Amino acid sequence: MIGFTMTARSNHQTIRVLLLTTALVAGCNQETSGPAAHPLAVGPVPATVQRQGNPAAGYDALVNQPYISCGMPYSAFIKATSPPSPRQLLSNRNSRNRELPYMLTIRDTDDGVRLVTSNCLSCHAGYFDDELIIGLGNEFLDFTRDASISAEQLGAYVTSKKDALEWKKWADRIATIAPYMRTDTLGVNPAVNLTFALMAHRNPVSLKWSDKALIEPPPKAPLPVSVPPWWRMKKKNALFYNTEGRGDHARIMMLAATLCTDSIEEARKIDRLATDIRAYLGSLEAPEYPYPVDSKRAAKGRTLFEQDCSFCHGTYGNNASYPNLVVHHDEVGTDPELARLLTSEENLRFIQWFNRSFFGENSSGEAAPGYIAPPLDGVWATAPYFHNGSVPSMEGVLNSAARPKYWILPENPDRFNQKTLGWYYTEPGYGKKGAVNRSEKKRIYDTTINGYSNTGHRYGDRFNHQQRAALIEYIKTL
Repeated sequence: MIGFTMTARSNHQTIRVLLLTTALVAGCNQETSGPAAHPLAVGPVPATVQRQGNPAAGYDALVNQPYISCGMPYSAFIKATSPPSPRQLLSNRNSRNRELPYMLTIRDTDDGVRLVTSNCLSCHAGYFDDELIIGLGNEFLDFTRDASISAEQLGAYVTSKKDALEWKKWADRIATIAPYMRTDTLGVNPAVNLTFALMAHRNPVSLKWSDKALIEPPPKAPLPVSVPPWWRMKKKNALFYNTEGRGDHARIMMLAATLCTDSIEEARKIDRLATDIRAYLGSLEAPEYPYPVDSKRAAKGRTLFEQDCSFCHGTYGNNASYPNLVVHHDEVGTDPELARLLTSEENLRFIQWFNRSFFGENSSGEAAPGYIAPPLDGVWATAPYFHNGSVPSMEGVLNSAARPKYWILPENPDRFNQKTLGWYYTEPGYGKKGAVNRSEKKRIYDTTINGYSNTGHRYGDRFNHQQRAALIEYIKTL
């Protein structure tokens, strides 16, 4: 479960999916598109001066301020849920949010209705060794369900007229976008498709919502995205896997709030928070590896890394550097579908939307036909790997022959494989077509599906077993 458990009086799935729905819209990592009419060439991404913010104020805004303005009425929420577990609470929140799960925030409307809204932490906080790490991408969210059903079910707990109006606004919008955000695999994120669906239902100039699509929506089969860690932001000159988030990063991140942002005035209020939130994200450090490290082996791995890997992924320690290098999808060989989508002519309507909108005023969405080689700080904690989460361990990243064709993570992973740097997984020996029921089917990562392939990045194949073991040992220290 995510966030809380249901009472016996309600379907135990009623809230789970719809919280994830709003949370995804609230998340700050979404792989959004931008205004560039044509893709850029691959190569280094130039830096852009960012607006300065206050990291402390940014943390407060992130966990306490309602930058998502629609949600479920609090009166219905408390009827449908039981209290959160202690591990879901953040002690340093303000008084009205302290009793909520970390991924939820209180908002009081001008009409006096108290709402429970989602915040960025649903996608951007995860557990490791039972410790909640803010900035770690949550790779175990479930977007396989129809979120509109859950939203409708919550309506049974709404009583007052004012509450009903707020619930209907929120539930109707979820019903509109739900078909575009439903994945067929647990753990992958439909951020790109959802963002495009929201664009289709908003006027780019006024930001006014339209129940009827104003431009053709995206297809209803989201490409999978793995949630990257926030601590990478301090090094990256552009956001997202295809570097489409260039210019003012705070303004680009705000695009994730478009489920509920209905006017330019409201957008400008969120913009004031976004600058501080970006400053907080830029202050985050990667967690330290919590287990023993063989220092001699790690030293050998560092030599190999700096000789063979640093050109793309940078150097670490004293005099560290990061090249912000985009590699063409034909060269890196990882699944090309996301890069092709974001640089295609059929995607142009969404690029034009962004270009005309408030979000494109001081930023640009210059997607490149490839993927940026990410900085590897704390990468050991971020399995599964690649932009689509197709490789469950670092061993598989460095040895293409070790990548499973079909694999399943446990529903509540609590055993980390220190040897391979990934969660323990099982191999069913068959893909989704061979699954015995829907529950098993959604848990199978099937690399034969379009957008889900685990090909490419075969640079580690040149190393022998001892060399790969040394590289993994060094990666633990980053």
